[in-house]
Amino acid sequence: MIHVVLYEPEIPANTGNIIRLCANTGAQLHLVKPLGFELDDKKLKRAGLDYHEWARMQLWDSIEDCLANLASKGIGVDAVYPLTTKGTETPHTSDLNRPVALLMGPETRGLPEHVRLMFPQEHWIRLPMAENSRSLNLSNATAVIVYEAWRQQGFQPLS
Repeated sequence: MIHVVLYEPEIPANTGNIIRLCANTGAQLHLVKPLGFELDDKKLKRAGLDYHEWARMQLWDSIEDCLANLASKGIGVDAVYPLTTKGTETPHTSDLNRPVALLMGPETRGLPEHVRLMFPQEHWIRLPMAENSRSLNLSNATAVIVYEAWRQQGFQPLS
């Protein structure tokens, strides 16, 4: 099982694209408040099309509530992989061939340090990019990591 956790997402179109990604891969989506948009936002619906009906999505008041739920499903902090430019691992060097949670931060500021420090540093994932590049779009970065985790898991059905 793959869980995608969006911590305080800000841009509805990115979340809509990730809803579509999760619907098409079977990944479970978790949204941690506060959100930078309303869940009925037109841009969210346009990007997610009608896939929101097929995606499994949960809304959480805090990262701690989300993590407690994941732990109850057997996914502890040692199975959470934060995406951060501070990471030394890549999706391709990380062992994602097990139930995992992939944690993404807000688009404009990334994961705050206090959230990153909740997880083992050897699980901090970065995406390789050309020198002097700042970042990838959140939905694109999420797709890269979800598909690598799913590839490592043999593209087994996730639902």
